Amino acid sequence: MESRPPATGGRFAALLASQGISRPIAWGFLALTLFMVGDGIEAGFLSPYLDAQGFSGGDVALLWSVYGIVVALAAWLSGALAEAWGPKRVMMVGFAIWVVFQIIFLVFGVMAQDFTVMLIAFGIRGLGYPMFAFGFLVWITMATPENVMGRATGWYWFFSTLGLGVISSYFAGAMIPVIGELGTLWTSLAFIGIGGVMVAVLLKNPVTAPVTVRASLAGIARSITIVKTHPKVGVGGVVRMINTLSFYAFVVFLTTYMVRDVGFTTSDWQYIWGTMLLANVAANLLSGYLADWIGRVNVVAWAGGIGCFVMVLAMYYVPTTIGPNFAIMLVVAIIYGLALGMFVPLSAIVPLLAPQNMAAAVAILNLGAGLSQFIGPVIAALVTPLGIETTVWIIASFYLVGFALTFLLKDTKSRIPVAGVPLHA
Repeated sequence: MESRPPATGGRFAALLASQGISRPIAWGFLALTLFMVGDGIEAGFLSPYLDAQGFSGGDVALLWSVYGIVVALAAWLSGALAEAWGPKRVMMVGFAIWVVFQIIFLVFGVMAQDFTVMLIAFGIRGLGYPMFAFGFLVWITMATPENVMGRATGWYWFFSTLGLGVISSYFAGAMIPVIGELGTLWTSLAFIGIGGVMVAVLLKNPVTAPVTVRASLAGIARSITIVKTHPKVGVGGVVRMINTLSFYAFVVFLTTYMVRDVGFTTSDWQYIWGTMLLANVAANLLSGYLADWIGRVNVVAWAGGIGCFVMVLAMYYVPTTIGPNFAIMLVVAIIYGLALGMFVPLSAIVPLLAPQNMAAAVAILNLGAGLSQFIGPVIAALVTPLGIETTVWIIASFYLVGFALTFLLKDTKSRIPVAGVPLHA
């Protein structure tokens, strides 16, 4: 693919192209950020809010677990279908699903105190965000020259995390004291709406062929057989699943623990959580440059795997030992966010393990990300029978497994070194 920037657009367009932001999809990065703000608003307070409404810890864990398994399926399908449908179609389907079922979740579930409706609507809504977000990731791999692929995926995770965790957390922390938790949940639709409309109006689908059952099934088949023909891609999917395991487990129980047992206020914890993800945003870019220095696999294994093992334990033991000390916990959270971001080079490592089947490889990465959202809450449910301390140790131990598996991803056939790199936390 031609790597030169388009002749029109001037120096700014050339600068964007040199950083991996292709002009035809440049607006998609902003749309992604807005969409992820809407999707992430609830993450820091939905669990304690439902707890305060009288729903049990088991109910909350079940809600997130069902959501997670649907997310895993949608994350995989977004990569499997993007080649056949075109990534824009995948994104628009995800956008529509998110809006419709968020309204059902809030009106007929939360406001009516009907857990069955909540479970069904929240679960189906889980199809929405992966199809939108990961559909765009596939679009990036299709539209970006290989020599700047790492930078492009780095910017993807930069903007995704900026919306999902940072802006959404600070926004929720500011709005909850003003309009309450329920009102804050409703504001998510505004961000989702703007992001979806931007994609619909400003981005042109790179695939114009009509959608067929045959093409759709072929895309799905490739996303399965890729693991057999390129086993290392499957290993990469497992490491990707481990990457955000603690994040999605913590969403279920850590917020409630910090507020109810340690003594932080909901707003204070929102700011701590948001700052953690702000550090993660920085790590999404920093890890790429670090990977150029010491190697992508080394960054993922040592800074990501071992770093997260240590910091997952610190996220529990530090506040449990010293109490609700805002400043100290902020520092711990920042280091944890940096460690999560050190898995970022996977987004450059794994597609280049199967250069002729990049969309299928990305589908496996997406599946790993989705499974993380399922398995994290499942592990979080162990808090009830085993207690928080034991559960945290189980979560931390997964990162030692990821550390070992990462060294299997070394590709002796790699051709073109990729500047930058990325993947989220």
